[in-house]
Amino acid sequence: MKFDPRLTPARPDLAAAYLRGEVKAERYAEGELKRVIGSVSPVRREPAHYAPLDTEALYGELVNVYETNDEGWSWVQLETDRYVGWMPANDLIASDGEKPTHRVSVPRGFIFSGPDIKSTPLIALPLGARISVERTQQNFLIADNGFIPAAFLKEIGQLDSDVVATARKFLSVPYLWGGKSSLGIDCSGLVQVSLQAAGIDCPRDSDMQAGLGNAVPFDDLSLLTRGDLVCWKGHIGIVSEPGKLLHANAFHMQVVEEPLAEAVARIKKAGSGIIGVRRI
Repeated sequence: MKFDPRLTPARPDLAAAYLRGEVKAERYAEGELKRVIGSVSPVRREPAHYAPLDTEALYGELVNVYETNDEGWSWVQLETDRYVGWMPANDLIASDGEKPTHRVSVPRGFIFSGPDIKSTPLIALPLGARISVERTQQNFLIADNGFIPAAFLKEIGQLDSDVVATARKFLSVPYLWGGKSSLGIDCSGLVQVSLQAAGIDCPRDSDMQAGLGNAVPFDDLSLLTRGDLVCWKGHIGIVSEPGKLLHANAFHMQVVEEPLAEAVARIKKAGSGIIGVRRI
């Protein structure tokens, strides 16, 4: 059986214990559940700062750690989308099992040292970050030894059903391969973060996302509706309204909303035609 290496914690020398009997490795590890405490933590292909950035883990996400080396890198699998890679060990702490109660719903929100917007900001949290609120004080929620304005948060069960409105919060954010935040984001990162805010499970990469929802005809692009996902080989975007495409792309090097026909023609000229349209 062939396994996708992006989603399979298996190497010749080490594999996750749950894969015993399915993949061959020198040894197996149960994994230790940890929580991300870095604002936006890199998940790299190799345990080195110069290694390619495959994705990012956001504050509050849970990961299973299967190995930590002497250089301070942990080999992990993310709980949210099952992605496998190397993360800085200092960005992780042991999970206490506490369930998150709130998520950040703005592009970037601060935790302050006190219940005052003039107090020292301790960390900036990206959209989608998850925290466990202990109590409230005035217009602040207290979590992780700090104070975060209630306006930055929504309860976990309070979803953003408008995927396009969420994606538009990232307009003009610079393009970053593997990025998932307002500091930098790629095409599939934009789709994933926007769908997850609506409570929709979404894999990480564009080829995986091309299997979401239901296929719809795309011979007449004018019939595509708000929220449809337009898929190319290696790229994906969101129809923001009839005739418009919202996407992070390397041509503009940022998130843009542009005429769909222009994007289709430009990408086709570069050698790639639409391979599908999916409706969630």
